[in-house]
Amino acid sequence: MITEVFTANQLKKEAPVFGQLSFDNHEQVVFCQDKDTGLKAIIGVHNTILGPALGGTRMYDYKTEWDALNDVLRLSRGMTYKAAITGLNLGGGKAVIIGDPKKLKTPELMKRFGKFVHTLGGKYYTAEDVGMETSDMDTVREVTPYVTGISESKGGAGNPSPVTAYGVYMGMKAATKFTYGSDALAGKKILVQGIGHVGEELVRLASEEGANVIISDINEERLNAISTKYGVDIYRGNDLYAETADIYAPCALGATVNDETINKLNVKVIAGAANNQLANEDIHGALLQKKGIVYAPDFLINAGGIINVYAEIEGYGRDQITSKTENIFDTTLDILNKAKATSTTTNEAAISIAEDRIAARKKENAAS
Repeated sequence: MITEVFTANQLKKEAPVFGQLSFDNHEQVVFCQDKDTGLKAIIGVHNTILGPALGGTRMYDYKTEWDALNDVLRLSRGMTYKAAITGLNLGGGKAVIIGDPKKLKTPELMKRFGKFVHTLGGKYYTAEDVGMETSDMDTVREVTPYVTGISESKGGAGNPSPVTAYGVYMGMKAATKFTYGSDALAGKKILVQGIGHVGEELVRLASEEGANVIISDINEERLNAISTKYGVDIYRGNDLYAETADIYAPCALGATVNDETINKLNVKVIAGAANNQLANEDIHGALLQKKGIVYAPDFLINAGGIINVYAEIEGYGRDQITSKTENIFDTTLDILNKAKATSTTTNEAAISIAEDRIAARKKENAAS
């Protein structure tokens, strides 16, 4: 498996797509542009062996198109492993729309994006991600059935964020049990970085259990609102990564465990909602293991969202959504114990299980 991440400058070589390591055997990459609406989007379909690719659409003001390409490739690959390890009959896909959602997002742009999704004929289902709302998915649904996470009033499973947060909460408790012998979060100091929809719900769950939650975000107004709402403290120091705590929960963008931060980390557990938390899976996963920091693989514990939206495809209800999400606790414990028994990193252990399931299905498909 290829895990190295290229920088934007490195991507500007002779082979900017197939030649970059984050491409990692993607089945299809679709570049979408519409002059009238200003749409510039990329859809990445990584793997469809287990089923149609499913993954949210992220709208973000990327510095370069190369950054957007690298992000969609890493994210769609992560969705493959997320679906596989969670036991869902889905493949991995993702989409990014380039631009500031506060300035450029319009119903017309979302419909035009939906038409591009529709051209894939069900090979890729989209959903909500960073920069998107449930109402945006409702708009996309006007032009294609290949979208999940639509409003409950329209027959969908609704906003996946609370279920995503609940899965992270389950994974955090499992990692806490593995580390401390009990899954109780009461009295534990938890640094939550990023308090969007998922981060806020995680703050609520942890603080209601009695954890000492400290929040960090670039949005000062939201920090103050969440602090007041849940009675949690705001981080006012100079370096969050050097703060002593029990648990670090990255819930914003990925790659916060990197060459610069990893030597500063003074926590026992990393368990958060962000995708691709390790800037380099091999290097930083091994360094965390060496430091004795227990890392709950992000693509496993943040799988609650995909469980929620998968319900729209399979037709199961709220009770099954909750049950499947709670199972993240047991799966996380199994992976942490497997990593310990085999002297591998937790990320490697998780990916190994996911790849075994994909390989088995591929063999079944070839035999049928």
